[in-house]
Amino acid sequence: MNPLQTTLLGVNLKNPVIAASGTFGFGAEYLQFFDPSMLGGISSKGLTLNGSQGNEGVRIWETPSGMLNSIGLENPGVRRFIAEEYPKMRAISAAMLVNLGGHSIEDYLEGAELLNGVDLDILELNISCPNVKSGGMAFGMDEDLAAEVVSRVKSLSRHPLLVKLTPNAPNIVSLALACEDAGADGLSLVNTFLGMAIDIGQKKAVFRNVNAGLSGPAILPIALSMVHRVAKAVKIPVVGLGGIMTWRDALSFLMAGACAVQVGTASFADPLAMPQIIQGLRLYCQSEGLKNIAEIVGAV
Repeated sequence: MNPLQTTLLGVNLKNPVIAASGTFGFGAEYLQFFDPSMLGGISSKGLTLNGSQGNEGVRIWETPSGMLNSIGLENPGVRRFIAEEYPKMRAISAAMLVNLGGHSIEDYLEGAELLNGVDLDILELNISCPNVKSGGMAFGMDEDLAAEVVSRVKSLSRHPLLVKLTPNAPNIVSLALACEDAGADGLSLVNTFLGMAIDIGQKKAVFRNVNAGLSGPAILPIALSMVHRVAKAVKIPVVGLGGIMTWRDALSFLMAGACAVQVGTASFADPLAMPQIIQGLRLYCQSEGLKNIAEIVGAV
């Protein structure tokens, strides 16, 4: 019996460890390091309807215990993903999550409808994208906007819907409840925190867009607190992420109420981070005499 067997939104995962969107490509990129089929799941690079070249200028900046990124959702677009990347990603025997963003509700709806044409396990809805029709405010910063996009995508998508929340929202618990009420099947949190860096030599912001997304172990205590509060407030499953580097970090999120975790920045520091986390969780189950890792979910 596999003590790490996990069920997420009706999908069976070998273990609760999922590669986070934007940090693992479409899976094949890591074949030189390990077989990604050993993972519980893979969340695809974030897709937008028509694709994007991403941001110009500096994209990555190292910070103490973390990193800032301003990639700008560089991606091939939904149609090219389906034609070129989907077959390779589907061939990996880990649960397949496809991360979908959009700059208008119409973008989300058309993207979700196109993805109805392929078999994926979970649609992860990224609501951290700026809504160009509302002056650039991210969908996930406003409960009403978030609820509208979740409700409308849920109404037409044939896939289970995991909604990825931004920690920059005024009240993440209220946002989570709004998404749950709108029909989300599950929630993943947190996305990156808003941050910036200044090049003191040049006397200017490092990034062309000034602000960027902060990830890495520096955000773990805040992310853990948010996951704990949201998991206590909602009835739907929660996937926790934010600064997970070791199996102990992953275990903390599970104890806080997450039924699975996503690992991102850790893979940049050590491409073998996720296999090591999986092994650590397996040994923990053995040492504690657990029949299944789910026994400790929500222990705190």
